[in-house]
Amino acid sequence: MNQPPLFSVIIPTYHRNDLLTKCLNCLAPGVQTLPTEQYEVIVTDDGSQTTAEEMIRQQYPWVKWVAGPRRGPAANRNNGAKFAQGEWLAFTDDDCLADSQWLEGYAEAIIKEVSYLVFEGRVYVDRPRQTLAETSPANESGGYLWSCNFAIKKQLFDYLTGFDERFPYAAMEDVDMKLRLTKAGYEILFIKTASLCHPWRNIRGWKEFKQHQKSTFIYLSIHPEESQRINSVYYLRFLLHGFLKSTLPGIFKFSGRGIWPACLQHIAFLQMVILLFKKQKISIS
Repeated sequence: MNQPPLFSVIIPTYHRNDLLTKCLNCLAPGVQTLPTEQYEVIVTDDGSQTTAEEMIRQQYPWVKWVAGPRRGPAANRNNGAKFAQGEWLAFTDDDCLADSQWLEGYAEAIIKEVSYLVFEGRVYVDRPRQTLAETSPANESGGYLWSCNFAIKKQLFDYLTGFDERFPYAAMEDVDMKLRLTKAGYEILFIKTASLCHPWRNIRGWKEFKQHQKSTFIYLSIHPEESQRINSVYYLRFLLHGFLKSTLPGIFKFSGRGIWPACLQHIAFLQMVILLFKKQKISIS
């Protein structure tokens, strides 16, 4: 009788087959140093206009493709987890490139650190930044639990009922997961050897900022105590720090390339300062 795999790698995707192929190439049998029989790869596909099903069937027969629920990234990740056979879930995104020892790094941590049920891995960029419009969720020392690189015992994930599907966008759902784990008393260990690359991507503009704003207010409605930390002062600091430490020197370093998306981000931060200040003022009164 075949033993279930140690890991189920969950990859949510949405109309990004070009990026997905690069992601899957890094997880192919023989590329990952972890033995093939110890992991499975599940692509959960929220595509509507097109899907990755045919591409996966023809080029990646070792990958399990499942149709997504089309209710956002949180629901899509949960959907992939429902089909998982592994004892552990390893989450990454379709635009990430796992190092060859990514899964082995987590496997070694599971053996050595038996008291931990959650691990987060290193996320690095592929090159120096070239424009102010580029962004990436780098994580060089831990403390974030970004959804693009973490592993969790499936039993614990199921106990938490997965990601909160009230988050419809790719923002704050992993912050919520981290807080719920912390509240439940679970510690998260950073594993540097479980590394992957998250290439720089261009800021998608005002729509992305508005989605992040909406997600933040959803987060604060679920965890009202977090308003002591995430408030108008919090965003004002982000605004000033981003302008003084990144945008201002970047104007000269990158000859102004990408300045408009950077300015839009500062406007979005300023808007959050105002909105959260008004909200705080109303709650006090």
